[in-house]
Amino acid sequence: MSALFSPIELRGLSLPNRIMVAPMCQYSAVNGEATDWHFTHINSLALSGAAMFCIEATGVEAIGRITPGCLGLWNEACEAALTPIIASVRKHSNTAIAIQLAHAGRKASSQRPWEGGQLIPPDQGGWQPEGPSAVPHKQDEAAPRALDLPGLARVREAFVAAARRAMRLGLDAVELHCAHGYLLHQFLSPISNQRTDQYGGSLQNRMRFPLEVFEAIRAAVPAEKPVGIKVSATDWIEGGWDLSQTIELVKELKQRGVDWVDVSSGGVSPKQKIPLGPGYQVPLAAAIKAETGVTTMAVGLITEAKQAEEIVASGKADMVALARGMLYDPRWGWHAAAELGGHVSAPPPYWRAAPAEQKELFGTTRFGTR
Repeated sequence: MSALFSPIELRGLSLPNRIMVAPMCQYSAVNGEATDWHFTHINSLALSGAAMFCIEATGVEAIGRITPGCLGLWNEACEAALTPIIASVRKHSNTAIAIQLAHAGRKASSQRPWEGGQLIPPDQGGWQPEGPSAVPHKQDEAAPRALDLPGLARVREAFVAAARRAMRLGLDAVELHCAHGYLLHQFLSPISNQRTDQYGGSLQNRMRFPLEVFEAIRAAVPAEKPVGIKVSATDWIEGGWDLSQTIELVKELKQRGVDWVDVSSGGVSPKQKIPLGPGYQVPLAAAIKAETGVTTMAVGLITEAKQAEEIVASGKADMVALARGMLYDPRWGWHAAAELGGHVSAPPPYWRAAPAEQKELFGTTRFGTR
């Protein structure tokens, strides 16, 4: 049996294979509300053959969006906009649906990537970003406003409120975004966190707020539903957040009931030097899995079925998450199953798509004519 197409349990969630469609920002929301683009995008990739689809980084506050086009879940309008999309997926697909809850922190109020991706000042339609410290992401940018203790409480409660909305939507799992230089990662990294109170300085202090947020979300989500986290395992900068500190964070998260760790890297500084290459972040996931025993997902330039199979079969990670590869090939899971001898689910109108030599690709099916 293919390791990639073997089942796995995430708390009370049973997945038939080890593939997740990674959360991918679409920058196509209006006032945080999902649009017809999201309807098309999510429904399409819910049929990819992956066992789980994770909705993109979703802002828990309006000022926590990366761009004006980012998805949100901070009010009833945002929740209502996602409702028919989730209903449509449930009608046509049995994929599990997760959502990544996020706050951009000092990287908020940015242009969409295809518009340049740079900071939008308040007088040009942007807003005042907030972060752990009044330290800008880029040297020539205006500094964010440092969050005070009431501000931290507000953000923490915003995460909880969004998690509760996700549960009202009937979603299967939550992933907390603690990576890519966004707010929770900013608290972890000495590069962005220069506080002198109980939330800055030592590793224990820098971990404090992300752990508080995780604990609050875990308490708000029913016990049988899994809560995972996405981390940047290293800043790729001397003196920044690194793998050894990430391992300590994951040990703390394990004690608090984390169900998976989605292992990425970078994002906290434009000075990073990332050694890009196929599966370049897999060793980070492997180290975290070996040191903590927590279920890990590997992500980053995983494009080939045999590559993904080797990652899981060798025990380097328990699952793989694909992003760009899924955009390029929205049926990646089908094609990987055909190559590796696995099976995937597909709706009956697509059963005829199975290649002649792969008649059982979609399991036991029946399709007759007269």
